[in-house]
Amino acid sequence: DIGQVLLVRGAFSYTLNRPGDIRLDPTKGGGSVWDVGCYPLSYTRYLLGAEPEEVSGWQRMSQTGVDDFFVAHARFPGDVYMQFDCGFCAPSRAFMEIIGTRGSLLVQDPFKPGKSISIRLVQGNDRPKTIKMPRFNLYLGEVEDMADAILHNVPPRISLADSRANVAAICALYESARTGQPVRLK
Repeated sequence: DIGQVLLVRGAFSYTLNRPGDIRLDPTKGGGSVWDVGCYPLSYTRYLLGAEPEEVSGWQRMSQTGVDDFFVAHARFPGDVYMQFDCGFCAPSRAFMEIIGTRGSLLVQDPFKPGKSISIRLVQGNDRPKTIKMPRFNLYLGEVEDMADAILHNVPPRISLADSRANVAAICALYESARTGQPVRLK
């Protein structure tokens, strides 16, 4: 309905006001990309079924030495692009937008389990359509997936290779932010 995907945009941010929180501790792997930026990145990788070829990242550092705001860009195969921002010092925001050659999809609160989700479809100059999605508990899905893997020897929906690829992309984003240069992954 939206044609060929051109761009995936996302955001996941909230205000973190808890001094001493583990997310603010660089020795414990703190930082906004590790906490919430991983979600729009993983969402895009899953949606496109591909890994980024090149990434660029910019970060604002907190007083504790972790990124408390991060902006990321990536180029995927076929000249499909991604942009996301994440952070601990911005208002609560969570969305994913998929922009294609004929329309776009906007998903509000895609990372919050149990919330009622609606998808806004815009095609050309037509009036936007709202697609209601049923409520479900994402955490229950995770537990059921783990139980199936353990009890029935079914491969998990998120493989170790997929998790490693997301970590590799995150590390490349941090390298880009540190060096001020784009980082090629392939």
